[in-house]
Amino acid sequence: MEFRSLLLLTIMGFLIVEPGFGEIADLAMNDWLKTQMETIMNIGEKLKYVEKYQNDIEALEARLNGTVEELTEQKAEVTRLKKENEDMQTRLNATEEEIDKLKQSARNAAPKIAFSASLSNSGEIYKGPSTEKTLIFKRVFSNTGDGYNQDTGIFTAPVNGLYYFNFNTYGYNTHVIGALLMKNGAHQISTYDNVSTDGSDSSSNAAVLKLVAGDTVCMQLWENGRVFDNLNGHTTFSGFLLFTV
Repeated sequence: MEFRSLLLLTIMGFLIVEPGFGEIADLAMNDWLKTQMETIMNIGEKLKYVEKYQNDIEALEARLNGTVEELTEQKAEVTRLKKENEDMQTRLNATEEEIDKLKQSARNAAPKIAFSASLSNSGEIYKGPSTEKTLIFKRVFSNTGDGYNQDTGIFTAPVNGLYYFNFNTYGYNTHVIGALLMKNGAHQISTYDNVSTDGSDSSSNAAVLKLVAGDTVCMQLWENGRVFDNLNGHTTFSGFLLFTV
């Protein structure tokens, strides 16, 4: 509105000082004034359009500024979401790595291998002296991993590792009492009690052996030895895998 008023005043100023105004003789004063007012009215009408366009431009500029602000906010939100997504991806990668480690650990975990058996699975039994010295422990309490063969008395290592073995022997002193722990046919440790007059004896022993898959471990009688067992489980043989190597 200020712009329109200023423009009208400027035009009227030009009209007042128009050259030759005092010399007009052919036109009547009323006609001249009418012409000038029409000109002013036309200019006023045009000023309305100018003001309207100016208002439209200002409104458009306001909407544009609002759009810029909205786009700025959206850009900030996109940046925030992108950061959250990167953080989630980082955590996801870490979780996947941990799962891979757990899977690898599970693959590398020692298999479950353990057995325990006693000599007699029914009644009383004396073993020895005999030419077949390998003791076959028939009463199997457990055989996880199927490493022990109750038909042969031999334990065969399924995997490379350190294995713990223990055994107990019982007998009457009319004969040598005891047995030898054998690895691949070689003597490792033993129990032993010579012939005496004290009736009976029991003894035990244990060892940790390093085995590779396929190595065998069993118990053998001493030369001229004898052991005894019944359902009380006096003479036993047990072993299990400590860890793989």
